[in-house]
Amino acid sequence: MDITTCQNWDEELAALERQGLKRCLRDVTGAQGRKIILDGKEVLNFCSNNYLGLADDPRLRRAAVECIEQEGIGSGASRLVCGNMTALRELEETIARFKGAESCLTFSTGYMANVGIISSVFGRDDIIFSDRLNHASIIDGIILSQARFKRYPHNDMEALEKMLRAATGFRRRGIITDSVFSMDGDIASLDKIVELARQYDCLVMIDEAHALGVMGKNGKGLAEHLGVEDKIDIQMGTLSKAAGSFGAYCCGSKALIDFLINKARSFIYTTAMPPAVAAAAQRAVEIIRDEPTLRQKLWMNTEYFKKGVDQMGFNTLKSQTPIIPIVVGESSVAVEFSRRLLEEGIFVSAIRPPTVPAGTARLRLTVMATHTREDLEYTLEKLRVIGKDLNFV
Repeated sequence: MDITTCQNWDEELAALERQGLKRCLRDVTGAQGRKIILDGKEVLNFCSNNYLGLADDPRLRRAAVECIEQEGIGSGASRLVCGNMTALRELEETIARFKGAESCLTFSTGYMANVGIISSVFGRDDIIFSDRLNHASIIDGIILSQARFKRYPHNDMEALEKMLRAATGFRRRGIITDSVFSMDGDIASLDKIVELARQYDCLVMIDEAHALGVMGKNGKGLAEHLGVEDKIDIQMGTLSKAAGSFGAYCCGSKALIDFLINKARSFIYTTAMPPAVAAAAQRAVEIIRDEPTLRQKLWMNTEYFKKGVDQMGFNTLKSQTPIIPIVVGESSVAVEFSRRLLEEGIFVSAIRPPTVPAGTARLRLTVMATHTREDLEYTLEKLRVIGKDLNFV
């Protein structure tokens, strides 16, 4: 290997460290839950997307084990070769029924779903309008599609309409947005987006990754919460957050799903999801559908915790979900705040650029249905004490 190249890597890593932006991996032992073993120490977990606590639910474990006994470990090939296992088909049918969609297709990850869907549906003769705070996988999918790319300011519907009005001469126009924004915790103006889409003849695609199991009367997501399910052309979501498993899905018309089966490279050219993972995800969707008490507990915890954080005067932006940011500004401050919390037995990630804009480094706290009142109160007290020491309270 070229020595100069290696030296360049070292220089770039050193620059990241000087800026407080270098990242490292931490070892987690055992199952994901309200408490985890981090680098050998038990800590309260306030940075997981396991919103309903299903990642360690015994019913998901049983579903996975039973599936392994029937269908083995690996799926052996891509779906279009011999990897179209029964568990995958049953998962897709369950999701489609739950979401009220004609059809559903699963992908191995949320990243692969967004990249595959967007780069298949849109091309160089099209234009895509994307919220400025959309997930990186949406941005990468748009770049791969080679469509014209227009970013509108976050949730700014007036700016979006101006862009739509000016966009003429394209084969296809699309608006793509996260439904819940993963770093800010706020929600998309989806009801207004579908109105604009109808007015300007646009497709609408939403990423419900952080909304499935969390938003809506039945946990279907933000589209259900705002009553616009039938106005969304493409609904993408993940099975790795509230569903506690792994993978992602796309719901839409049968024609759309058949099209993706034939065109989405991230679906075609990869080994299929392991059947046991699909079986666990299917059980999770059934629990989300049938047990609203989990979601109710999540929202009780969220409202209690968010009120406590806000009363201290922290900047939580416009969070409306179990994702509660505390914006501190500088990356070094976010890292120090996170380190101090960890000393007190609370694991909260420091989120820094480029994940968030420069000058908006933050703690990203996430509430779970399985957190106890004692967990919440203890964490609020430590936030108050450390926040005061760092001049934020």
